[in-house]
Amino acid sequence: MEINNLSKLERHNLNNHKSFVLWFTGLSGAGKSTLANSLENKLYDHGIRTYILDGDNIRKGLNKDLGFSDDARVENIRRIGEVSKLFVDAGAVTLVAFISPFIADRKIARELVEKDEFIEIFVDCSLEVCESRDVKGLYKKARSGELKMFTGIDSAYEKPVNPELIIDTANKSIEQCVEQIYNYLSTKGLIK
Repeated sequence: MEINNLSKLERHNLNNHKSFVLWFTGLSGAGKSTLANSLENKLYDHGIRTYILDGDNIRKGLNKDLGFSDDARVENIRRIGEVSKLFVDAGAVTLVAFISPFIADRKIARELVEKDEFIEIFVDCSLEVCESRDVKGLYKKARSGELKMFTGIDSAYEKPVNPELIIDTANKSIEQCVEQIYNYLSTKGLIK
């Protein structure tokens, strides 16, 4: 008896939805993980299979061998992109919440999946607002020189040129931001 591998389309049919990557990018403190978690709960409530990739589950395992130099950041995002591709193939909506500071790295991650399977979400929040939200004290450490190569302070952040969505977390509530993303997904026919 010949056994065929399941296709992505078969997984979509089983799940009753498409799979794709929602790539949240922005400065530390912009609200990427908060937004991804809130959106995941809403998607779950609507029967959509999801998984979040963020610093909590990637930097403590798969990427625990990487530091924060520019080269290590590139490799970090490359690995996350590859894992995202696997989750998309498995039929899951994959929410990726990483600073991912370089345009070229986000482009590489985008190119790993099909054209309509990557949605870049720029979580737009000023450095001043991000610093005011600094619950972990990271900006304070970066400003004092205790923490080197911190994005937005002594390491560059390259804003997306043409993201699918720009989310203003400084002036909108999390609920409003989640609704903006959910409506976009619905309008594009990615969710029902």
